[in-house]
Amino acid sequence: MISSFVITGFLGVGKTTMLTNSVKQYFPDKKIAIVVNEFGDIGVDSKILTNVYSEVLEISEGCICCQLAEEFESGVREIIEKYDPEIIFVETSGASEPFPIFLSLQNLGIAVEGVICVVDAKNFSSYKENSTAKYQLGGSNIIVLNKTDLVSEDEALAVEKELGETKEAYNIKNTMTGKAIFKNYVVHRAEQGLVNKEVFEGIYRVEDVVKLAEDYKHHDHTIKDSLTQKVVYLKEGIAFNDVDQVLENLPENIYRVKGVVKVKDVPNPIFVNYSFGDVSFEELPDYEGKSLLIFIGEDIDRNVATLCQKYDYLNLPLFSTTKA
Repeated sequence: MISSFVITGFLGVGKTTMLTNSVKQYFPDKKIAIVVNEFGDIGVDSKILTNVYSEVLEISEGCICCQLAEEFESGVREIIEKYDPEIIFVETSGASEPFPIFLSLQNLGIAVEGVICVVDAKNFSSYKENSTAKYQLGGSNIIVLNKTDLVSEDEALAVEKELGETKEAYNIKNTMTGKAIFKNYVVHRAEQGLVNKEVFEGIYRVEDVVKLAEDYKHHDHTIKDSLTQKVVYLKEGIAFNDVDQVLENLPENIYRVKGVVKVKDVPNPIFVNYSFGDVSFEELPDYEGKSLLIFIGEDIDRNVATLCQKYDYLNLPLFSTTKA
């Protein structure tokens, strides 16, 4: 399953800078594809990105999230067929909302690891009442407060408070159930578009998950930050609903869950990809290893232990691991 991120945010907040500065730094050995959506005749941002990345699909004269949905999906399919990327980044126009793009990527069978909304810490007050800006925040699960080097700590904290209020008011909900699409969200700070690596943690393909589980006993490191990974094995003979129940009842500080599980009511093993409350599944006919889940979040050791006590089909292995 291919991973993806959607990068959204109002006009001029620094979305392209974040791509060129942060993504390039953290994914030097990954096959990256970028989809750039712009208004206007001249695609300046795509010209910048062409010098950095191998593949760029630029869609101008419109908006990915509405008129050009069909063109967007066909373009992404073409990139996958010709280039076989490991991760796709979609940078939206500052005048578009991210959620329809999120749905289009899911329709293509692509795992959306995060919808990142970039916010201009210095100029947020000048556009915060714009309805598109509000829905961009509401449709995101990772908020990057950019240009924090241009404001004081008190000013940054004040903007973070406003972001939380806007996110709560405009959070995307399922129209059928009334429940939030994204169970939780996180806020990261950035200077000149450079964010911490934690923004992109947990981008594992199937082979990465299996390898991490195999090497699990070698990863008992000293804590360097609060982002933790915990591997849990599952007992045999469980049902799909047992796995779903765990994912439905995760604490908010567990942001992502990746794993491969075998359940008695599905013929093939299933690759699980959970991000901020949204989950996707992919069958893996050739997997013969153990059933396991990798929980990723902030200071999660106690939470994972509690889950294992609550659900007796979850087993912590002998060793624990923290991302160094």
